[in-house]
Amino acid sequence: MFNDIFSALRGGKTSVANIGSEEFAQLMEEHPDAVILDVRTAGEFQMGHIPGSRNLDMMDPRFRDAIGELSRESKVLLYCRSGNRSYHAGNMMKQMGFEDVYNLASGLLGWQKPLDR
Repeated sequence: MFNDIFSALRGGKTSVANIGSEEFAQLMEEHPDAVILDVRTAGEFQMGHIPGSRNLDMMDPRFRDAIGELSRESKVLLYCRSGNRSYHAGNMMKQMGFEDVYNLASGLLGWQKPLDR
């Protein structure tokens, strides 16, 4: 699993855009069809998540397959608790051919808007 995740970081396009919470919220508003992915565990997701987001646990062995089922033309907004896991997930997605991927750099730790529970 880790080899899949971190091999994406070696030798290729690893340029997921890190953005702040205000820009993340603005993209959500301007692109209501964007895919918002929470890459934390299911337990973390149940404790609170950004409204409209979908949970795909990055540590699940099926994560890469689940990501592969998404449209590569979609705008994808990623987040996790601190921005680290989602940054790596975003780089993996860039390696898989996703063009329009953004990472909430601060993760939920920096998110100032209400969460769904």
